[in-house]
Amino acid sequence: MPDTPTSPPPRKLTSYGPLQLARRLDLTEWQVARAVAAGLLPPADQATRRWPAAVVEDAATRREAIVAGAGAIPDVGAHRAAEALTERFDDLEVTVTANAVVELHRRGLLPQALDEDGNPAEYKDHVLYCGRALEAFEDRTALLRAIVDGEMHTADEAAKQLLIRRTDFDHLVRAGRIEPKGWGRGPYQRRRDVPEVPLYRTGDLHALASDRGIDWEAVRATPAGRPSLLAALPSVSAEVDS
Repeated sequence: MPDTPTSPPPRKLTSYGPLQLARRLDLTEWQVARAVAAGLLPPADQATRRWPAAVVEDAATRREAIVAGAGAIPDVGAHRAAEALTERFDDLEVTVTANAVVELHRRGLLPQALDEDGNPAEYKDHVLYCGRALEAFEDRTALLRAIVDGEMHTADEAAKQLLIRRTDFDHLVRAGRIEPKGWGRGPYQRRRDVPEVPLYRTGDLHALASDRGIDWEAVRATPAGRPSLLAALPSVSAEVDS
């Protein structure tokens, strides 16, 4: 009976490319890149863009330390960051929004990721937030506040929040009492061909509502069809020119 043919033993690699290194260490490519940037792995040879086998085998003995240093969350955009925070703080029973992520960044609690040259990182013109900072974030109070203050509203929605007419709100914008913090579509405007409109932050609306220089009671009591009491506010350009 003839002998059963056997497969030759796998060829032992003398060097590893990026994908081979990631597979050998059971890491993602972004973890490899972050480990190199953090000095946990030496950079690949500049000429061959590969790592010697000895370096890879040494790294394999330090895998746990490399994983701990590289982290478990990549640099991500606002929507994926929001999903990660929603899952992490599921006991709060809240849905973290992309606007809340932007608010955390605005407050200096979630920095933007940096590229290889130390410049703010982006992907397809979208901001990327630091995965390491996202992974380390634990401030529940700040998160809940960001969810509320970071919510965005169209001008019509903002006027309703302040219990005033849209014409009153337009005068506040004209006078520079409030400025948009972003652009987007309204709740019923999902079509891409609809132009984006300015959006106003809840935190700014709350601050504006506390402005004692405005007689809110009188403004809100002005009936429909009557001129706005806020029409007398000087416009931003007039204040600058004066």
